[in-house]
Formats: sequence, C-alpha cells, structure tokens
Amino acid sequence: MADNAPIGVFDSGVGGLSVLREIRSRLPQESLLYLADSGYVPYGEKSPEFIRQRCRSIASFLLGQGAKALVLACNTATAAGIAELRELYPQLPLVGMEPAVKPAAQATRSGVVGVLATTGTLKSAKFAALLDRFACDVRVITQPCPGLVECIEAGELDAPATRALLESYVHPLIEQGCDTVILGCTHYPFIKPLLIEMLPATVTLVDTGAAVARHLETVLAARDQLGNGEAATRFWSSGDPGRLAAVLPVLWGECGMVADYPD
Repeated sequence: MADNAPIGVFDSGVGGLSVLREIRSRLPQESLLYLADSGYVPYGEKSPEFIRQRCRSIASFLLGQGAKALVLACNTATAAGIAELRELYPQLPLVGMEPAVKPAAQATRSGVVGVLATTGTLKSAKFAALLDRFACDVRVITQPCPGLVECIEAGELDAPATRALLESYVHPLIEQGCDTVILGCTHYPFIKPLLIEMLPATVTLVDTGAAVARHLETVLAARDQLGNGEAATRFWSSGDPGRLAAVLPVLWGECGMVADYPD
C-alpha cells in the first residue's frame, strides 16, 4: 500500500533546500514539507541544548502537519539532536546528515582531506567519532566557515563578499595539499560553482545530499511507506517568509508560497 503522507524536512535556514532537491529528484512522487528555521540561523554557533530544543519544536510541528518521516537536513542539528528525537519517536523514520568523511577518505589520493563546515559540526562528538572510525589513515584539515551561511541565506551566491570569505577559507586547504574537500554543511552545495573556480581541477568535492535521498528511499521502502500520489511541496520559515520566498527560485528552482512558522 502506498503512503501518500508527506515527508518533513528541516534545516536552520535555506541550506536544506539542497537536500530537498535531491529528495525530489530521487522520489518525485513524494509530497514534501520544508521548514527553514531562519529566525535562528546559523545553528553552528548555537549551544547543543538550544539546537535540541529547536529540533523538538520543529519535529512536533511537522508531525502535526502529517509527516510520515523526518529528514534533519543539517549536519549541526543531526549531531546535536537526532539521538533525542529517536528516543522521543522510536517508530518514526528519521534520517540525518553527517559530513562525508568515509567517502572522502576513500577518494583521496594525496592522503589529505579538507572539511568546510560550521563550528558546531566540527566541535561535535559525532564528527570526532567519524574521524576516529573512517579517517585514521588520512590527514584531515578542518576549516570552520563563520559568516558563509549568512551569505547563502541572503542568496548572495556570487557576491564579492561571499567570494572573499570563501577564498579565505579555501586557501589554507589548498596550501596544505588537500585533494578532496568535504562540504560539511547543507548550505555549501549552493556555492559549488565558486568552489570549482577557486580549487585546482584535481580536487574532488564531496557532499551527502544524494546519499541522504537514497537512504530515505531505502528506509521508506522497507516500511512500505513509499508514496505514489500527486506530489506537492509546502514551505514555512521562522524568519521572514518573504526572504525565503525570494530565494526559492534560485535555490529550489521554483517559486513557492511560504507560511510563517507559528513558533
């Protein structure tokens, strides 16, 4: 039996739209709910307890909208909050994000991997565990990127300020010989064109949006919860709904109505 209830997806802001695009591409028959917690972006500078509180609140809201599964389309939210959500909702399909340390470690030829991520992700125990498990034989250069999420939130994907900020973060990775760079935040796939300009052609970029969509499909299929209905997508924002609506054509590829999240 098909389950045509929607899939709930959330992030600290617009970054999760990169994951939402992958889910739509992989599962075009699924209806989607997307909540941008832009009133509190970025999560990377917030405390783990604050992020857990946001995860609880948003999960409750999306489930109230009928979500059959939740995707935490944010590395920082996953690191801080997914374990608690799994305790609160043990029967609910929950899919999170994590930096692609394993595939990057397998892909590197120089043995040096760079990670662009938020401070919160890089400081998390989950990230440390990934390094211990998958990166013992490679050198990992971590680069926190304060301010970059805010540029992307504003839709300034190729602005001079965005370019200058990104160059300052990429330069140390190039200097230290990274041939593989992990995009450790769901916002960062939107600036891939800039990264491709700045990095040598031999450098491989790795992110996890497509892998998350594949995993979500596997989880739903195992539970006989794949949909086959007429798909629709609904949007909410805890910040200014107009700002999200303005960047949807650029980051999502379509216009859309955005409702105010009743926080």
